[in-house]
Order: sequence, then structure tokens, then C-alpha cells
Amino acid sequence: MRIRISSRNLEVTAEVRKYVQKKVGKLSRYFDETPTCQVTLAVERDRHIIEITMALNGMILRGQEAAGDMFSSIDLVTDKLERQIRKYKTRINRHMRKVALPEELLPAPEEEDQVVKVKRFAIKPMPVEEAVLQMNLLGHDFFVFANSDDERINVVYRRKDGAYGLIVPEWR
Repeated sequence: MRIRISSRNLEVTAEVRKYVQKKVGKLSRYFDETPTCQVTLAVERDRHIIEITMALNGMILRGQEAAGDMFSSIDLVTDKLERQIRKYKTRINRHMRKVALPEELLPAPEEEDQVVKVKRFAIKPMPVEEAVLQMNLLGHDFFVFANSDDERINVVYRRKDGAYGLIVPEWR
């Protein structure tokens, strides 16, 4: 596994670096390919925060945890990622459930709303079921993707009733 470690507000000791590589490296047993992993360590007040982002076959797994010491944070986040990986593998093996189509589109933003952050990301063509899985693995309420059926940009989202919706734009 390729692991890149960065830090904010602390210097990473050799002991912490070795522990991160040991714990995160154990996750590679779930994959045939070699995943790339970005680990960010930070300290804010008395909280030791770790964030791990793992990219594999166009899928992104992400986990963040905070605890009183860095070693506990590392243990918590690797356990969390391991649960996500198991969930992902189980869903792939069960061929996933069908996705509900939306009954209505989300309302347009009001004029006084302002964009405070712009995020850019690579879009990989995928089926709707894989987009729902990716959204759940990231812990988001929506996910933008290129639909592999027609190569158009679509959005899946979690509805208030717990079902999923799909937004398919129509160009005029």
C-alpha cells in the first residue's frame, strides 16, 4: 500500500509514522490491487485528529476520527475504514439493490446564497448502483457521477424518507 502522511500543527514522530503504516497497511489485505492512501494527522486543542482517504479503482473510502491521543485516533479510524470496506465488499457480492427514481427535483438556490467553496474532482463513468455505494462510503447525502449507460452527468441523493433519488438533467 502506498501511504502518504502529512500533518497540521504537529511533527510526526517515527513511532507514530510506523504505527500508521502498520495499521493502515493491514487494510491492504482486502484488495488485490495496491491502493493509494493519504493520511493527515492534526492536533486541535486536546484532540488528536486523523483523516484517511483511500483511492482504489475509482472508489474513494474516507474516514476521520478524533481522540485524546494519536494512537487511539489511528485505531478508531482504521476500524471505521475496515467496516466500510466490508460493507462495500458485501454489497458488491449481493449485486446491490435497485435505486428509487426521484419524484421531484431539489429547489433552485435563492439569490442571496453565495458559493463559499469550489471543489473539483475527476468523474469516472459508473452505474447508478455503484454511485449510491460510493455516496454511502463517503458518508455524503449526494454524489455527482457520469452515468455509464449514457455518459451524462447525474446526481444520486438520499431522500428524507431514507430512499434514494436520481437527478437526470435534460438539456434544452
